[in-house]
Amino acid sequence: MITRFLSNSIVKGGAAPLFDNPRNYGLAYEDVSFKTSDGITLSGWLVKGGTDRIIIQSHFGVQSCRAGFTTAGKGMMKLWNTEIPFLKHVKYLVSRGYSVLMYDFRSHENSDEAQGNWVSWGPSEAQDVVAAVNFVAKHPVYKDAQIGLLSICMGAAATTYAYGAGDLQRHKNIKAMVAIQPMRYLDFVKALGLPGFLQRWVNAENSKRVGFDMPSRSFQKDVKTIPVPTLLVQNDQDEYLNKTSIDDYYESLTVEKEMRWLSDIGKKRAAGYDYLTKNPEKILYWFDRYMS
Repeated sequence: MITRFLSNSIVKGGAAPLFDNPRNYGLAYEDVSFKTSDGITLSGWLVKGGTDRIIIQSHFGVQSCRAGFTTAGKGMMKLWNTEIPFLKHVKYLVSRGYSVLMYDFRSHENSDEAQGNWVSWGPSEAQDVVAAVNFVAKHPVYKDAQIGLLSICMGAAATTYAYGAGDLQRHKNIKAMVAIQPMRYLDFVKALGLPGFLQRWVNAENSKRVGFDMPSRSFQKDVKTIPVPTLLVQNDQDEYLNKTSIDDYYESLTVEKEMRWLSDIGKKRAAGYDYLTKNPEKILYWFDRYMS
């Protein structure tokens, strides 16, 4: 019973209702959908700003969706005590002349369920990142636009896996990435502080559900394949932080890069996501620097 409960909290999708809408911020948008290479239909919003620069946002996993985080339905397992509305930082981007594609990963909110509604922490979701980039690259309005990648937690993992697989290398219009708090699956499980036997049981259950051995998968070897300037952002008090992993990610980047440690913002991991929505200019300046 405890093994299944813990596994559900780690890999079960569908825990993030779509609680917000661009209309609430006076933003022009359209509902969009597109397919991945394995036939999953993803749903999103295309928030309309300028036509020569567009940001693709890939959200964090399980408890998030394109709109961000809401406390609704989270019970005792809440990441944060208040909503984290991503449309606040999207409104900032629109004010800077960007359009923004916000989409739900597979097994999140309005996108199709996949793998029995299990979330793989990046390896499968990498196909979603590629599909989002392909959608923009073929869009009649944005096909020549410069692209920036705003990749948050699992979104950063999925983007890194996608680069490692070579699926994004042909998209020369991608000019920059902001990677916020990428985390390896095994770092999270270890940070939970479970007894060794329970870790083994949970890892076995999660691996059975997603169809591969989760503890053995890591995006670390793929970081060096990222070809665009990258800003790495991390809360230095994150309760799940493995600093060595973040340092390794940064050191493995072979492009123009910057490390942005967030200090004194709280000991919850979600404080980093909350900081983005409340202080977008302190993170998203990276896109202005490389997307002229």
